[in-house]
Amino acid sequence: MDYLQIINLIFGIVFGIYTIMVAHFAVFFIVGLFTKKKFPETKIKNRYGIIIPARNEGNVMGSLIESINHTSYPKDKLQIFVIAHNCTDNTAEISRSLGATVYEYNNLNECTKGYALKYLFNKIEEDYKVSSFDGFVILDADNIVSENYFDKMNDAFEACGKKNVITSFRNAKNFGYNLMSALYGIYFVNGCRFESRGRTVCGCSTRVQGTGYIISSDMVKDGWNYLTLTEDWELSVDQIFLNNKIVYCDEAEFFDEQPTDWKIMWRQRVRWSRGHWLVFVQRIKDLILGLFSKKTKYKVSVYDITMCILPFCLILLGINLLQAILLLFTPLFSDLSIQYVFLDNPSYGLLGDIVAKIFGVESPYSIFGDVWTKLLFGDAYLFSLARTFIFYYIGTTLWGFLTFIVEHKRIKNISIGLQILASFSWSSFLIIQFLIDIQAVLSKNLGWKPIPHKDDTRIHNLK
Repeated sequence: MDYLQIINLIFGIVFGIYTIMVAHFAVFFIVGLFTKKKFPETKIKNRYGIIIPARNEGNVMGSLIESINHTSYPKDKLQIFVIAHNCTDNTAEISRSLGATVYEYNNLNECTKGYALKYLFNKIEEDYKVSSFDGFVILDADNIVSENYFDKMNDAFEACGKKNVITSFRNAKNFGYNLMSALYGIYFVNGCRFESRGRTVCGCSTRVQGTGYIISSDMVKDGWNYLTLTEDWELSVDQIFLNNKIVYCDEAEFFDEQPTDWKIMWRQRVRWSRGHWLVFVQRIKDLILGLFSKKTKYKVSVYDITMCILPFCLILLGINLLQAILLLFTPLFSDLSIQYVFLDNPSYGLLGDIVAKIFGVESPYSIFGDVWTKLLFGDAYLFSLARTFIFYYIGTTLWGFLTFIVEHKRIKNISIGLQILASFSWSSFLIIQFLIDIQAVLSKNLGWKPIPHKDDTRIHNLK
């Protein structure tokens, strides 16, 4: 076996191991596609505090509170709390005029959502006692909730013994505004349908995605302690460590406003990626140890969340770069040129051999010619890399179309043309994560900046 064969074998094994490591995601995908978990209806109506952190959200606060007031859940069992966090507009005044209990907190050194929640829960404990509520529903100011949202969330919360975190279906209220909002919409709908839904059906803990979830009052009896750029990832990891599952309720639907321009999208996703990276650095050791600890009750969930927080884009980029670098040394250990390794290598894999036998020819070169044989089956590095991107593009495009097909009843106000365009663009939205991750890791002073919200869509516009 020569140097080139050894390198290809090693990296073939590496990519095979990677595929095995994430194969369970495919299981969740298939399960979520075809099944879902329903929770029995309960007559017990728990009391909830509705938590709304807000920074300069006067444009959208009215839509959210209106949707809450139009739900079918008993109003005496709901109390709305708004934390106006470093606001310079009329968010506090609007919220009070609509019946919310409002606290104002101004501290520019503590600007993340986590600090707002920490302050608010401390005030609730002082003025009302956290224990006077059965649970708390975390929403963002740009959200609006469906008419039966609290009923369905309450059914799930009660079915889980008022212990588990309950998360819900996240839709976009401006899905059809433009291509960017449509791509964001696909992103969150996919997370619910093909990740959270499958995990819950399989009995595995899922994760919260920023907003739209219930926590028990017992979870915050000592306050809120998740303060990083991505407090939702911290919460998700922590709950699994505490042997407390996060359960997905598919029938509870809420909507939020998605970014509509490139600059805001990039800034938000870099922040998400940076927070993701920090959680990885801080918790990966504990997660790996948890896989082998006798105290860990839900080891499959620990494994799953470990795979979720791994920076796979950076890992894949590093593996491919290492392979390319090692291949550059091929001429030192054989008489093969760099051009041969990267472009001219005529070897093809097992699939090419099978195709040749099916057609009764000596090799696939007789059918497809030089370029297409190398592109479809060949071992030449650049052709192999191009083949990966082609299959990736085809797969993600079909994934986009599948999302619109299976969720057509819940995806509102988007034209067929934009659905088609978004499906063909879905691969680009995902693949730029490589660049986003690089910037997030290299950024030293990445601060939190608010995402402006202007869409005042009302709940009746989404029925």
